[in-house]
Amino acid sequence: MDLVTLAGVIPGAKPTPIPGMDGTVSQLLGYGLWLLVLAGVAGAGFGVYKLAVADKSRHGGGAEPFKWMGGGVAAILLGGSLITILNGIAGG
Repeated sequence: MDLVTLAGVIPGAKPTPIPGMDGTVSQLLGYGLWLLVLAGVAGAGFGVYKLAVADKSRHGGGAEPFKWMGGGVAAILLGGSLITILNGIAGG
């Protein structure tokens, strides 16, 4: 299976098998949640970058970096909580 090679890219990504959901679906769900967390980190980082290079004048429209950071943090919290819940269900 080609998804096994993703374990080298995603740090600490070892999906716990979920009872009654063994096989490919369980692996895809596990890796998908880790990718969601990584995408959240990237979004929050991009928001910090946009805040650093934003026009600081009164007409700069400074809400966009905070939207990126908020979306990134929300994705991290969503992915992390789902990983925790699924690991608790699986007994990992």
